[in-house]
Amino acid sequence: MPNELSLKYGCNPNQKPARVFMPDGSDLPITVLSGRPGYINLLDALNGYQLVRELKEATGLPAATSFKHVSPAGAAVGLPLTDVEKAIYFVADKPLTPLASAYARARGADRMSSYGDFASLSDVCDAETAALINREVSDGVIAPGYTEEALAILTKKRNGTYCVLQIDPEYRPAPVENKDVYGIRFEQGRNELKIEASMFDERPTENKTMTEDQVRDLMIAMITLKYTQSNSVCYAAGGQAIGIGAGQQSRVHCVRLAGNKADNWYLRQHPKVLALPFVKGIRRADRDNTIDVYISEEWEDVLRDGAWQTMFTERPEPLTREEKKAWLETMTGIALGSDAFFPFGDNIERAHKSGVTAIAQPGGSIRDDHVIETCNRYGIAMAFTHARLFHH
Repeated sequence: MPNELSLKYGCNPNQKPARVFMPDGSDLPITVLSGRPGYINLLDALNGYQLVRELKEATGLPAATSFKHVSPAGAAVGLPLTDVEKAIYFVADKPLTPLASAYARARGADRMSSYGDFASLSDVCDAETAALINREVSDGVIAPGYTEEALAILTKKRNGTYCVLQIDPEYRPAPVENKDVYGIRFEQGRNELKIEASMFDERPTENKTMTEDQVRDLMIAMITLKYTQSNSVCYAAGGQAIGIGAGQQSRVHCVRLAGNKADNWYLRQHPKVLALPFVKGIRRADRDNTIDVYISEEWEDVLRDGAWQTMFTERPEPLTREEKKAWLETMTGIALGSDAFFPFGDNIERAHKSGVTAIAQPGGSIRDDHVIETCNRYGIAMAFTHARLFHH
């Protein structure tokens, strides 16, 4: 393997020259099997692979993530999918291995944000996972290996220009990392904090009960946050992230943004959504966008304009505000992780609206008492991890 890889350009076309290299002269731990990765592709790939490697170590399950602009749009482990999940992720027609299930979950949680993503896989990519990747709009994938059949599928994608990267699973970076900003060199120790179930043992709330599934989901949320641009929070359920709010200046805006995504994920499971009479041959991206509009307040405008006729064989029954509210009230058991402490109880108020019953956050705010009191009001179990997870 070479120790340097030239790139077409950096973050933007005017940023030249661009390359990645090993400063100590050693070989790069990545091999390009197909396509030509860009600067942002590699940022997504390397951050994403760290995330899935840690998810696999923490849970023992195959893991996948979908990255866009250096933050995950989704992350998941390879648990079996329910029939409803297969339907909302559009994979009911495909055989699913554990790795394929992880990818379907990671890609399906926020399909609009995942459009044009870079996927990362914890395990050798099999043909079933490659078949799912092959039909999505995506920039590339990174994995520790590929079966012959999987590689044959992926190297034909986009007429052979699809980016396929293989990473050495034995590679371990140096304990100190560097980056330059405005010509000034920054140096810090790598964030090697290991996220495990014992982090959630301190529970200052009246309700101290968390199920095994919630503890698993909190681990998934916190590992996801470790590689998400801060401020960030992550809602998780059923072995996957269902709403990620990345890069916001205020904590409550993170909670609102991620909560809205989690609500959208749950509303997509409403029987009316599952029964939408789409016309044959509609593009997957158009179907995704149409579902999001159908769920939103904009749907009345679409009905008024008659635009629904290009998407459906018959005029769908609207999903009313009352129906959405009633459906969301059945949403429960959701886990929420935060990369830093909650400064106010309004964060908990918003989380409660999206069915959160278990929270993990560092603690340490001067208003911890108010945050705990708000949790107690709703019977939410909250853990103090004493570990901040900022990532920039």
